[in-house]
Amino acid sequence: MRLRSLLVLAAAAALLTPGEALAQNPRLQATVGPGFTIGLRGPDGSAVTQLAPGTYDIVVQDLSEEHNFHLQGPGVNEATTLAFVGTVTWTVTFTDGRYTFVCDPHSAHMNGRFTAGTPPPPAPAVKRLVATVGPKAVITLRDPRGRRLSRLTPGRYRIVVRDRSRVHNVHLAGAGINRKTTKVGRGTVTWNVRLRAGTLRWWSDASPKKLRGSVRVR
Repeated sequence: MRLRSLLVLAAAAALLTPGEALAQNPRLQATVGPGFTIGLRGPDGSAVTQLAPGTYDIVVQDLSEEHNFHLQGPGVNEATTLAFVGTVTWTVTFTDGRYTFVCDPHSAHMNGRFTAGTPPPPAPAVKRLVATVGPKAVITLRDPRGRRLSRLTPGRYRIVVRDRSRVHNVHLAGAGINRKTTKVGRGTVTWNVRLRAGTLRWWSDASPKKLRGSVRVR
């Protein structure tokens, strides 16, 4: 009797496909459309905000020709096309990191994000400054809203340099930077720099005593 039971179990196991014999991947449900909605939900129906690293099956329901579902992050870049309407299943492996999903044509308001495992800390934010010289005998370094600077904090900066003079230039030096534009040309350039504690000074090489300024970095 025991031998017969074992034979029955062996026969049943032989009928299973390799995928059925193995444990199934956790399944997530992604939807986009038909309106301006997009979402990713877990097996319990709740919105996904945090996942354990591993391999998942994602069933994507794309319900509109106006939208698509684009999933992106470390090791993952999957998307439906705008023309596609229907259901597709992706098998993806999430590692420690941050992931996003968007509708590409409407990413400003159709988007979401989640983390897997313990992601690395985000990179420090890049601050913006605007340096301007000319067309008259004036040189300034201000924030993007045009406000004067009282002080700066150390870190990464993106400085948009607007050189509007064929006589003067912009020369920035100190606190981790020494950059300048030419005195004969005009145009706009962008400098990506890292400022350290100290004093940041700016001037025109054509008139360094009159066209100048400075700010503390601390």
